[in-house]
Amino acid sequence: ANDNFLQVDNLVSILQSTAVNGVLAIACTFVIITAGIDLSVGTMMTFCSVMAGVFLTYWGLPIGFGIFAAIFFGALCGWTSGMLIAKLKVPPFIATLGMMMLLKGLSLVISGTKPIYFNDTPSFPQISQESLIGDLIPALPIPNAVLILFLVAIAAGVILNKTVFGRYTFALGSNEEALRLSGVKVDFWKVTVYTVSGAICGIAGLLIASRLNSAQPALGQGYELDAIAAVVIGGTSLSGGTGTILGTIIGAFIMSVLINGLRIMSVAQEWQTVVTGVIIILAVYMDILRRRRQ
Repeated sequence: ANDNFLQVDNLVSILQSTAVNGVLAIACTFVIITAGIDLSVGTMMTFCSVMAGVFLTYWGLPIGFGIFAAIFFGALCGWTSGMLIAKLKVPPFIATLGMMMLLKGLSLVISGTKPIYFNDTPSFPQISQESLIGDLIPALPIPNAVLILFLVAIAAGVILNKTVFGRYTFALGSNEEALRLSGVKVDFWKVTVYTVSGAICGIAGLLIASRLNSAQPALGQGYELDAIAAVVIGGTSLSGGTGTILGTIIGAFIMSVLINGLRIMSVAQEWQTVVTGVIIILAVYMDILRRRRQ
């Protein structure tokens, strides 16, 4: 099994599968740092890929429009969740659970419950599957999806650590009331966090659609749990105020390597799910212990 694990094909496959989950986990990191939660990231990703399919396959528009559509509709969904949470004071868990069901339904309605194939846009699969690095260094056939994951991670890291938006994101999770009393427009920044998170889900939607060369409307539910697990394993506290993008990426890789290892050992799919559940519980418990020490 060890020989199989270290083969180039397998390592590339781990990188490929981490790309989608990693981008979703980055989206979740922003929300979880504010002490919120977003259960809709998986179905939002699917909805964004379906909208890209509508623009590219149904309407025959150039690829740029498809990329724009995915990111725009992701941001729009995130903005809607943010408005429900900040303005209408719906708890994040309920608002995003509702959003999850709504987007799952919309994806099926818009696509007519059938996959949308991107056969008319031959350059679309290249977003995820081609390898710019591999063209330059043949020994490193790293897919573009992984390159996009790292670019998104670097951008997100800079935003969180070097901008006003990043500082307010941490402040929202640490002490929202203190932030409000110091004259900051808390609602505005909270909506912005969910909007940014949604836009990042749009990127994940592009990655998964180009990897499968189709928008699969029934896909997506369950992805949010893997993403949240990656964030928590990476050391972001569910009670908000602390977290790093680097930790999240490490968490996403731990999840991928673990699931990949279980597959190579031919562990049944249902047991893989059991192991994932146990890991989530352990990660949250470790987080509680860390907070007690502090």
